[in-house]
Amino acid sequence: MKPKQSKKVDWKKVLNDFLLLKKAQGKSDRTVSDYNKHVNIFFKRFPNALNDLETCVMEYMSENVKPATYNLRRAYLKCWFDYMKEEGAIFSNPMEKLSKRNAQEKIIDIPVDTLQQLLTLPDTNSFAGLRDYSIMLLMLDSGIRPNEALRLKMSDFDLKHYCVIVPAEIAKTRTARTLPLSIETIRPITKLINARPQDWKNTVPLFSSCEGEEMNTEVLSRRFEKYSKQLSTSVTPYALRHCFALYYLRNGGNALSLQKIMGHTTMDMTKRYVALSDTDIKDGHTSFTPIRNVIPQKKTSVRKI
Repeated sequence: MKPKQSKKVDWKKVLNDFLLLKKAQGKSDRTVSDYNKHVNIFFKRFPNALNDLETCVMEYMSENVKPATYNLRRAYLKCWFDYMKEEGAIFSNPMEKLSKRNAQEKIIDIPVDTLQQLLTLPDTNSFAGLRDYSIMLLMLDSGIRPNEALRLKMSDFDLKHYCVIVPAEIAKTRTARTLPLSIETIRPITKLINARPQDWKNTVPLFSSCEGEEMNTEVLSRRFEKYSKQLSTSVTPYALRHCFALYYLRNGGNALSLQKIMGHTTMDMTKRYVALSDTDIKDGHTSFTPIRNVIPQKKTSVRKI
């Protein structure tokens, strides 16, 4: 027999306490917001879930969703139900019975000529266009996550030494890292800084709206959708992070350095970039193997029938 709730639980009040705890633990605003979103979606779908929590959870997690979506639901709700259990609001956490699904992120590989065309599209004579062009170069040059880039301040850039510091409070892993930048990226960023109104100072993120309002990833994605229509091919902000990793390896960069630059906590994701870039090693082997010198290459001809 399934245990019943011992008392009436106000899950909204418990959720407020939970979110406050996460803020006190130093979780990012984005993470706290995601906890709030996932819990509210679940209870909107099952308003009386606490009367039969396990059944509701299993029904919710049985919905036909992508593995990545399933894993997000599982991660956020498992942590939430753990907290409810600790607080005595529920007897057990039904998420403990569910395992994470295999959901490898698709790595996007964009040809160089497409990237070159993309960089010609923003109107760098306007503030919005210069901002878009600058953030495109920043992501291609450093592999920074879009959400991290959008929260950077002017003071995070060291233009003299060609680098940008991603502060711990905005880094996804909550660990600060320093990213080297090329002069080609420094130049438009310097121009963007000079184009900003002086009263914005350092309080307004560098990549802000024309009115000085903070941008989010949804706004940036819409900007990229606009350029994608002109390209007749889809290019997302996150795809530029993938491109940085792939071309970094193809140009001779090593995996350990890439892991540090990308801010990966483990080598798992880095290894996937390495595996994908191995196709270039095979192509290079075909072109440069000494066998081509040792064994004369036969000319192919079309046989007449």
